[in-house]
Amino acid sequence: MPPPTKNMSHVKVNGHKKEIIHGKKHDPKLFKRLQFEMMISSLSTSFINVSDESIDQVIESGLRRVVEFIGFDRASLIQEKNNRQLELTHHWTRLDSIPPPNMYDYGERYPLLVDYMRSNKKSICLSALEEAPQDIAQDLIKLMDLGMKSILLVPLMVGGTFLGYLSTGSFIKTQSITDILVHRFRLVGEIFANALMRKMAAKKLSGAFIEIKDLKDQLEAECTYLREEIKLEHNFSNVVGASPAMKNVLRQVEQVAGTETTVLIQGETGTGKEVVSRSLHNVSLRGNRPLIKVDCASLPANLIENELFGHEKGAFTGADKKKIGRLELADGSTVFLDEIGELPIELQSKMLRVIQENAFERLGGTRTIKVDIRIIAATNRDLNEEVRKGTFREDLWYRLDVFPIHIPPLRDRKEDIPLLVESIVRQCNKKLGKKIEKISNTAIEILQNYNWPGNIRELENVITRAVITTSGNLLRVESFKALQDLSVTLTEPCETLSDIEREHILRVLRKANWKIQGPHGAAEILGLKPTTLRDRMKKRMIQRPTTM
Repeated sequence: MPPPTKNMSHVKVNGHKKEIIHGKKHDPKLFKRLQFEMMISSLSTSFINVSDESIDQVIESGLRRVVEFIGFDRASLIQEKNNRQLELTHHWTRLDSIPPPNMYDYGERYPLLVDYMRSNKKSICLSALEEAPQDIAQDLIKLMDLGMKSILLVPLMVGGTFLGYLSTGSFIKTQSITDILVHRFRLVGEIFANALMRKMAAKKLSGAFIEIKDLKDQLEAECTYLREEIKLEHNFSNVVGASPAMKNVLRQVEQVAGTETTVLIQGETGTGKEVVSRSLHNVSLRGNRPLIKVDCASLPANLIENELFGHEKGAFTGADKKKIGRLELADGSTVFLDEIGELPIELQSKMLRVIQENAFERLGGTRTIKVDIRIIAATNRDLNEEVRKGTFREDLWYRLDVFPIHIPPLRDRKEDIPLLVESIVRQCNKKLGKKIEKISNTAIEILQNYNWPGNIRELENVITRAVITTSGNLLRVESFKALQDLSVTLTEPCETLSDIEREHILRVLRKANWKIQGPHGAAEILGLKPTTLRDRMKKRMIQRPTTM
């Protein structure tokens, strides 16, 4: 290559030096072409290190550079969306006097042009709009009415995928649109199209990541819940009882199990409401999924809402990550709301919406979450009376009381006691390594003569203590002497069931020396959680004496 002269300079374009000859013989068209190539190269480079969030801003800046270079007045980028509609997403205009693009609804205002663009996916090059093909002439007349004189549209294609169009127009004067201009404009369109494809891929990847994270969170929450459930002691895998009262309960369970109906299970504390609810779920259409339980009595009011609905990250102090609530965890399964009568009145309206619409929002969230759940509720309260007192919403009670099932207390089905004792003894043998094979008739008689204010839960505790103190294979009758004495003291019935419960709690508290929780505490003896026992004490106005 000859050495440069004073009339020659070099411009670097696409990594190669180009000679530009200054003087009388230089070619303006070549100079303009090299300038355009430099602009395209610079434009392409500007997308290399830009973040996905900044691509839109760089595209609009690129539209400005293209418009200013080719001497047109406006440039727009029109994308095809999921509904196959063309939507103007990026725009730059040279002059304020030029009509803004938001005046245009391409689908409605220019149906012929849009259909032509989508069907042909070819460039539209009109130095004068009067030269428009007949099948889009009507729409271009509308553009002429706005003052447009020349128009150029090139399709945006990446790997055979149609993304939309890159458009530029002239309003001030008619522009000559040459094949070279079309080619250069198409190169600009390819740069923008690749940037848009990159942005869409990043958005899709981000959406997939969020979906995977949500599924991972839900799986972790479900595993955590199941691990907690495995730790619970369920001494009865099936409902035990052959009395007419229990046969009626099982008949009702069979009738409603195959439906999606909300069920309200009512009965005194310790009658086996949870056992019945699990049996109902297991034989239902949702039985292949875990039953999700929420104990409305054991959680403080400020935690029940979080446990039910979950929360978003930052919803309150200490919420450093998102939490999936029990309702969301139960999607596709059954939720068991134990002691629904204890649900705070301020949360009852939200629960009503869940039953009516299967929808709720997490704490601190705005997105409505739809779930497919069936609700089984249980209570030891008379909800009709609670409605009358104003502590329970009447509309919620109506929604829950679609199919009520009443579990009879143990004193009303004493013929089931031998079966229950056998079942409890089998469980204790397995758990404690005992080999008790027989239960004396005297023991059964004593048990059947007791009123059992604590119902099956109390029976379970009594049998467990008896198994522990028994040596040999015959359950010791002596283990029930204290129970027999207790039975004698209750020959005169109290006026109400509440009085019976109060007396029994007092008796156990005295026996435990007013120790509520821990080994040999009153809560353990009664088979209650310490928080539940304290709640019962508060309701029955039981207080520890100041002097013992």
